[in-house]
Amino acid sequence: MDLKVEARNVELRKGWQKKIDEEKEKLVRHFASFVLHLRVSIEGTASHKEGGYEIKVIASVPNDTVVVKKKGENVGPLLVEAFDVLSLQLKEIVRKKRQTKKGLDAGVEDGAQQGVIRKVSPYESYGFIVSQDAREIYFHENALKDVSLDSLNEGDVVMYGESHGDKGPQASWVRIGR
Repeated sequence: MDLKVEARNVELRKGWQKKIDEEKEKLVRHFASFVLHLRVSIEGTASHKEGGYEIKVIASVPNDTVVVKKKGENVGPLLVEAFDVLSLQLKEIVRKKRQTKKGLDAGVEDGAQQGVIRKVSPYESYGFIVSQDAREIYFHENALKDVSLDSLNEGDVVMYGESHGDKGPQASWVRIGR
């Protein structure tokens, strides 16, 4: 997770930086691969009636950006509060994405991956799938669900479950992708 901290109209204090680092570590533990970039802005604003500081925490996540603003007199508690609100918002986004994914993948097993048929050998009863990270995954005719080996063609999109075989990665089940 990329972190950028900026201070405007105020000098960034070591205690504030330490608190930001602590809160970032909490986010890394809970949302390690979800939050791509994190920006924290501390602005000294003596003109605000709520107090002298405005905190902005901005998190970039896939297909979205989450912004939390807090105003007040003490930066430390504002940082904790802003990161708590951010964490709740991220949990809600993750929950919604899971529900959406469950709706799309109804009937697909956990751990399902998407790939493309690279080769089919119907006479030998096997084939190969190219995974999204460009690895070759072997599959046997017995792993096919709701499809026959004869009806598969190179370039077909499939969903599969990966396991480890004697000679490397293999599909434990394969079905036509959605």
